[in-house]
Amino acid sequence: MLQRLFLAACAAVLAAGVFCAAQTQESKESKVVIPVKKVPPTSGQAMYKDYCAPCHGTDGKGNGPVAKSLRPAPTDLTLLSKNNHGEFPSAHVAAVLQFGVSVPAHGTDVMPVWGPILGKMSVTNPQEKQLRISNLTRYLESIQAK
Repeated sequence: MLQRLFLAACAAVLAAGVFCAAQTQESKESKVVIPVKKVPPTSGQAMYKDYCAPCHGTDGKGNGPVAKSLRPAPTDLTLLSKNNHGEFPSAHVAAVLQFGVSVPAHGTDVMPVWGPILGKMSVTNPQEKQLRISNLTRYLESIQAK
């Protein structure tokens, strides 16, 4: 009787171990790694392509390659003007880029996800962060739906 109980316990532990190993392997396979490189602050389009397009898509419509795995889905950035009575909300966009927004997909309030990385890029030149925000905001304004 004690031997059966011991064998049942061992089988349960083994099954739990196999299940956990499968879950760990599955989560490793589904993890998406996006390399971040320093893009010049003078090109909003280049910054968008490298820092925003993986989630928001190259066209800004929220259909980037990572979008399917995010909840909530990334915002369609081409509709910012339309959703703001025809006016591009440049001050709001700049504030979101600088101070963040509470969206679970972004990890923290820092926007974009790599806010800390971008911040480190600007340590030696404080004006660089503002230049990045300004140029990225202007680029987002340029892709608004007509």
